[in-house]
Amino acid sequence: MTGVPSRADIRTIHHLIRPYIRRTPCLTVAAGDLVGHPLCLKLEHLQHAGSFKARGAFAALTTLPVPAAGVIAASGGNHGIAVATAARRLGHRAQIFVPALTSAAKLARLVATGAEVVQGGASYAEALAACTAAQQSSGALSIHAYDQTETLAGQGTLALEWQEQAPDLDTLIIAVGGGGLIGGALAWHQGATRIIAVEPEGCPTLHHALAAGAPTDVSVGGIAADALGAKRIGSLMFPLAQAHLSAAVLVPDQAILAAQQMIWARLQLAAEPAAATALAALITGAYRPRAGERVGVLLCGGNLDPAGLTA
Repeated sequence: MTGVPSRADIRTIHHLIRPYIRRTPCLTVAAGDLVGHPLCLKLEHLQHAGSFKARGAFAALTTLPVPAAGVIAASGGNHGIAVATAARRLGHRAQIFVPALTSAAKLARLVATGAEVVQGGASYAEALAACTAAQQSSGALSIHAYDQTETLAGQGTLALEWQEQAPDLDTLIIAVGGGGLIGGALAWHQGATRIIAVEPEGCPTLHHALAAGAPTDVSVGGIAADALGAKRIGSLMFPLAQAHLSAAVLVPDQAILAAQQMIWARLQLAAEPAAATALAALITGAYRPRAGERVGVLLCGGNLDPAGLTA
């Protein structure tokens, strides 16, 4: 596969990775349980490796030849955990580069996979630069967190699966970092379903790219930067966003934390800040569903220290 994956590509990848991933459940939430609108929550934070990233990792490792040097990746946390988990399952070596901002919980889970972990650089972009240099020396298979055809196709399987489970949804609300997840969803739906992108105010990567008409570098930070802190949106997904994205909205860190605590207090689901970002769009009113609109919200990851959740 090259370029943007087709729906046929996504179906093929879904068949290949099905033995390695969970078909994560959906939860119907009545109006008033979280917000004043009924919701269909896709509980992808229950996926292997704790996030949707497992789909892209297994997509790459089941379709690309892996050399003796194994696989290599740069990550704020979740992608690295997923690549390392997939590599261990399939019998490959893994080397993962992470920035200093990676949370302690994610770092501990990454180390537990048995991968070689190289920590350094202040940001994901710096970790990626170090990873690229190491790959050129070792010849390991590089798996990009979001700007790679196999990654997009793997993340697209989530949209395929969600549609099978809840075929009547009008709108999907999805948090965005580098764009691999929402890019996969856009590649699958091709404009047939409304898709709303949500970013923290501190990580406005897609928002700025859409305003500029092209991917552009931005400064990133804030509560969800370890998962959503890509400096530049993926070039593969950006044309999909221009063609098919319904809206891109921003939410403050305070709303993300409020959404995270609400998900825990009312549903007893432990979602990391990146996963709570989508719900924050509804809490703040950054996105307001119409009466009767059937809305799906994605909980994309659960790699967090539960001690940070209030009782």
